[in-house]
Amino acid sequence: MPMKTSVLKKQLYSESAALTKALGNPLRLEILDLLAQGALSVEYISENTGLSVANTSAHLQVLRQARLVSARRDGKQVFYSLSGTDTHKLLCQLRAAAVSRNAEIGRLLESYREQKHSADQVRLEEISGMINSGKVVLLDVRPAEEFEIAALPGAVSIPVRELPKRIAELPQDCEIVTYCRGEFCLMADEAVAILRANGYSARRMEKGLPEWENSQLQR
Repeated sequence: MPMKTSVLKKQLYSESAALTKALGNPLRLEILDLLAQGALSVEYISENTGLSVANTSAHLQVLRQARLVSARRDGKQVFYSLSGTDTHKLLCQLRAAAVSRNAEIGRLLESYREQKHSADQVRLEEISGMINSGKVVLLDVRPAEEFEIAALPGAVSIPVRELPKRIAELPQDCEIVTYCRGEFCLMADEAVAILRANGYSARRMEKGLPEWENSQLQR
């Protein structure tokens, strides 16, 4: 017997609501931002979000049921990743909508970046030219584990926590462009503040590595 139009309509909206429900939690949004860096273990996600392993697993199950993430087992560990590039695009669109509709988000970011002297940012379209110029240092300040998964071509890895002790490894006669996980990730801003306090010319990339990778796919 054919399904009634009204029943089908309710089912379609119900399935869509399940997706938005999975996204309607700040901790799960943070996990998705982290997974945009690549496949990561439950333990690594737990460590970098401050959640217990049990809570991390529970949030990941919600995201998996909504088909936003996928999982694979490697020995005793389970690694999660975004289910596709469209998941990251959805996350970016959600973030952009939040910023455009909630002036407080933009105000908070602007205020923080004024404090860190990182308000002047490098646009994504400028990065390709910088990669080939040899006139700047592209500094990846994410944890080393994420750098090993993917990074900007020619980038140098110094995690922001190690930067004060390793700053002498960087040349002072060229600009340093820092980058991290994304627009809401503040590690690149912290790195700019550290670098400028030590006499370096530094700016942050306006977004993160995943956004740059997506911009290259669209060319």
